[in-house]
Amino acid sequence: MTHHKPDNPLAAEQHAARRALLRALGGAPLALGALHAARADQATQAQDAPAPVALNAAHVVIAGCGMGGLAVASRLRMLAPNARITIVDAKQEHNYQPGYTLVATGVWPMEKVRDRNADFIPEGVEWVQEMVAAFDPAANRLTTASGRAIGYDFLVVATGLQLGYDQIEGMDVAAIGQNGMGSVYHSPEAAQATWHAMDAFRAKGGQAVMTLPPGAIKCAGAPLKMTFMMADRLRQAGTLAQSSVHFHSALAPNTVFGVKVVNDDILARWQALGIQTHYRSRLAAVDLGARQAVFVSPEGERSTVDYDFLHVVPPMRAPDAVRHSDLPHQQGPMAAGGWLEVSKDTLQHKRYANVFGVGDINGTPRGKTAATVKKSAPLVAHNLARVMAGQAPDQTFDGYTSCPMVVREGSAMLIEFDYEGRLTPSLPMLEPLQESFMAWFMKYRLLKPLYVSALRGRV
Repeated sequence: MTHHKPDNPLAAEQHAARRALLRALGGAPLALGALHAARADQATQAQDAPAPVALNAAHVVIAGCGMGGLAVASRLRMLAPNARITIVDAKQEHNYQPGYTLVATGVWPMEKVRDRNADFIPEGVEWVQEMVAAFDPAANRLTTASGRAIGYDFLVVATGLQLGYDQIEGMDVAAIGQNGMGSVYHSPEAAQATWHAMDAFRAKGGQAVMTLPPGAIKCAGAPLKMTFMMADRLRQAGTLAQSSVHFHSALAPNTVFGVKVVNDDILARWQALGIQTHYRSRLAAVDLGARQAVFVSPEGERSTVDYDFLHVVPPMRAPDAVRHSDLPHQQGPMAAGGWLEVSKDTLQHKRYANVFGVGDINGTPRGKTAATVKKSAPLVAHNLARVMAGQAPDQTFDGYTSCPMVVREGSAMLIEFDYEGRLTPSLPMLEPLQESFMAWFMKYRLLKPLYVSALRGRV
């Protein structure tokens, strides 16, 4: 099932059992249903597509061709066939970011998270292959990196976010994978390099230091999954007993996750595994050569920690083009990160009615996950189409977020929740806080095909 060899005879037996279960699950309705939806042909897509609405030839510009931008473009192409749609983004490679943790823990090869954006641009959509340098929403215009001005009637901001590695003194992203330092977020190459560092570390064991920054981050479960899998890889290698795993959270005491019932369950599991937690402890600097990390408390007290393996999770913020425009929140907790000021219900901008946001850029209480985009992108396209037709948005988003929380190889919890932090399980056979192979199977096998279907506007 994985691309590395089992570490011991027991692991070999477990792998054989899992392969047998995979074959059995191949006939399960859930597996077949998900795969069928993900691989639907063009005829099925046309049959399931929303009915087109009569709209004039308005110009819609979508800033960003990540999951959110492409999913909205595909759905809007069906809803508003007469509209002119332009995507602005220089990125050629499309990355399946939910798979980074699988690459970084040795489960997937890097190639499984790499595709081409050209393969997902909907037919009839113009693609300006430049980055957005500035937004001017008062003038209904954006400017690209080359200085090209592009006007619009309607705008969808789908830029994603910016990784703040530069806020950690001594951090060098080119050194990810070297001297025991990893970071799952940066890129597919960095995820693979992180696995190489983890693999080398687990062979000998030692002190692993895992981190969580303050503020909003995308896929808030990723640092936790990496910690679970670190303990599991040490266990598989037989080096857990002579190792220690420390988790430094910059959040309040006893907090590693924003949903309390999930947070408490994770901390109980970590306590059973011997994972030691430290709170109000922000990674401020690293000395990569000396293998030392410097943490700072809110009061400014600094402490230096030696490590054999360090997982760096950078602070995150809105891209400069958004932060330096009039689009972000002007006050409140979302203002500091420069997050887009949208209604959490309709995802329409609060001050510019012809602007919508989708994905990580949105300044909403929760929702920086691919699952959030999968559910909210059709809503954004629908509400935008109504505004284009002179009507008010009539669909509201509940903040749905999903986190397949991997707890060890072959087992995960499928955790789904809304804006209020209420658990919202969608599959009756999967209890949110009960680990199962089925939840792992969904993460490992089913979710990427569904992701691709979302890119094409099918789900």
